[in-house]
Amino acid sequence: MAKRTTQFVCQSCGAVSSRWVGKCEACGAWNSFVEEVGGGTTIGSAVFGQKGRPMRKGRVVPLVELSGEIAQTPRLESGIAELDRVTGGGFVRGSALLVGGDPGIGKSTLLIQAAATLARKGARVVYVSGEEAVAQVRLRAERLGLSDAPVALAAETSVEDILTTLADGPVPDLVVIDSIQTLWTEVVESGPGTVTQVRTAAQAMVRYAKESGATVVLVGHVTKDGSIAGPRVVEHMVDAVLYFEGDGARHFRVLRSVKNRFGPTDEIGVFEMTGGGLREVPNPSELFMGERDGSSAGAAVFAGMEGTRPMLVEIQALVAPTSLGTPRRAVVGWDNSRLAMILAVLEAHCGVRFGQHDVYLAVAGGLRIQEPAADLAVAAALVSSLAGAPLGHDCVYFGEVSLSGAVRPVAHAAARLKEAEKLGFVRAVGPKLANGEAPNGLKRAAVAQLVDLVTRIAADGAGGAPRREQRG
Repeated sequence: MAKRTTQFVCQSCGAVSSRWVGKCEACGAWNSFVEEVGGGTTIGSAVFGQKGRPMRKGRVVPLVELSGEIAQTPRLESGIAELDRVTGGGFVRGSALLVGGDPGIGKSTLLIQAAATLARKGARVVYVSGEEAVAQVRLRAERLGLSDAPVALAAETSVEDILTTLADGPVPDLVVIDSIQTLWTEVVESGPGTVTQVRTAAQAMVRYAKESGATVVLVGHVTKDGSIAGPRVVEHMVDAVLYFEGDGARHFRVLRSVKNRFGPTDEIGVFEMTGGGLREVPNPSELFMGERDGSSAGAAVFAGMEGTRPMLVEIQALVAPTSLGTPRRAVVGWDNSRLAMILAVLEAHCGVRFGQHDVYLAVAGGLRIQEPAADLAVAAALVSSLAGAPLGHDCVYFGEVSLSGAVRPVAHAAARLKEAEKLGFVRAVGPKLANGEAPNGLKRAAVAQLVDLVTRIAADGAGGAPRREQRG
């Protein structure tokens, strides 16, 4: 009989210690170690003894050549276009996906809608809920108008019982586990939700997906910093990691792909939360630009890219005089360090001073922008607010700003400009483009240096020029 050992596992990163410590040396978290009891044998000693002698007989794994025929992996289209876009064209059979998001953001609603759509198309779908009873899931399905879909439903948290149930009958096309933090297995003796239980349960479900060919979708809780709870190794085990983002004060939700072995990363799908569930938003630019006022100073339209999708969003800036010794810098939807860099470049190379002003920057609609191509739009919004000069309602901005003040080209410029032309914009300010890279109906103004943009706004502005200092 194997000897039982006691170990302490960090619930933030999964680090193991032989004794309890207050601060984890691996991730720096405080009071995160929890005592867990497991077997005395480890993964290595289960195969080889202390002296290197085999303890059990393994099987021979067939070895094949690198070259050979490659079978096209069939995909299972969910019927929800935005979800299929994020996954790369549909669920890949035999793959495991991890969907994370804040509580109440709509993870369960999205997955039950996808499960019902697939079931109506003839696929065998199993939905296992570990957080809600069967009656509660039925109430949600009835509210969404999905109660007639032939989805096999169960409320269970035991990994052994779930795998035995799935093996009893035909292999399902889709299995939804809501959520992975509620599962527990008899292999380990720690409580549900601990690092060891989450890792072991996820490994068992991923192994089932690979061996059976069924698509397994795991729902994961998130921590306070927005990352999926549990060890990071869970994200490495699955084939795709999707984050469901949104703000409770707004109706739209963004499904973002941060890892995908079978499709592009950083792809997004946009949904709108309604009384009847999540509704797809095929043209997010119209959603984020619907209430725009082009006559206000400090607002610039950014032609951005989210994965392979062009998207226009409005960047709003407010530069106001301050009486404080240290001016405030507040950012919503963009990188705070990036804003500090743009302010420094404007002061060093353009002579625009913000030392006596508070600066507030926000991305309209609650969307978060991560690409550096928004530098030029941010700079335009800042200068426009400081000068009190509106930028106009028919112009878009994009381009990366270097520390020397140069405006660098960005990828997918043609797609950005085509999206702007489709929504009625007639002018575009950005880096120099190659011939034929933009639509002919769009007027382009190439800026090589950031100071060219400041001069352009000062010349076109009706509310006064920005405050610049002459260099001697």
